[in-house]
Amino acid sequence: MKRPSNDDLSIEISFLQGLRSRMPHDPELLKLLGDDYTRAGRWKEGLEIDLELGHLLPRDSMVQYNLACSLSLLGRLKESAKALARAIQFGYSDLDYLRRDPDLENLRKSMEFSPVEALLKATVKR
Repeated sequence: MKRPSNDDLSIEISFLQGLRSRMPHDPELLKLLGDDYTRAGRWKEGLEIDLELGHLLPRDSMVQYNLACSLSLLGRLKESAKALARAIQFGYSDLDYLRRDPDLENLRKSMEFSPVEALLKATVKR
């Protein structure tokens, strides 16, 4: 799938923001908008969306994973590790991607990562 250009991404964000004014708590819309914010480097706005999604869908493993990514990008590593542990608790199991996801690079470089990685390894073995 071709990634949108910066101009296309800005247009898409504007469009989704307009939809959000009419459907402020639509999870699918929020997921798209949060992803676009992150791809545009608008990490604080992406985090706001991920936090809202965390309230709307607290047991969704991908919502918790994306929250961990946003927190990692912003250097909030303890919170990121906790969100990632929740993602694993709720069913996230892709260890290979976890080890290479660029959004989690800050977390992987920290001492907070080892316990989360061990949790995932233990969970996958079950």
